[in-house]
Amino acid sequence: MRSVGTLTRADLAETINHKMGFSRAESLDLVEAILAKMCDAMSDGENVKISGFGSFVLRDKKERIGRNPKTGVEVPITPRRVMTFRASQKLKERIAQGS
Repeated sequence: MRSVGTLTRADLAETINHKMGFSRAESLDLVEAILAKMCDAMSDGENVKISGFGSFVLRDKKERIGRNPKTGVEVPITPRRVMTFRASQKLKERIAQGS
């Protein structure tokens, strides 16, 4: 079990290396290919769903009026596309159990 911290690409590659027996370079290439595929899909406007893990969902936000918290002056907020993550029920349950 890893200590509390940040999971990195290298950590993912290391797991692939140990579980699948690929070389370290092949494992890192596989991680990079998966992440590139996900990025390409989202750049093309597609949502990404990983069963048992969660979904990366794109949402278009319309232009709206915001307020500068220091001055109180109203300013327009430009329309933009944002990405959100929705954890699957399995992931939520696993996190709640702490395992």
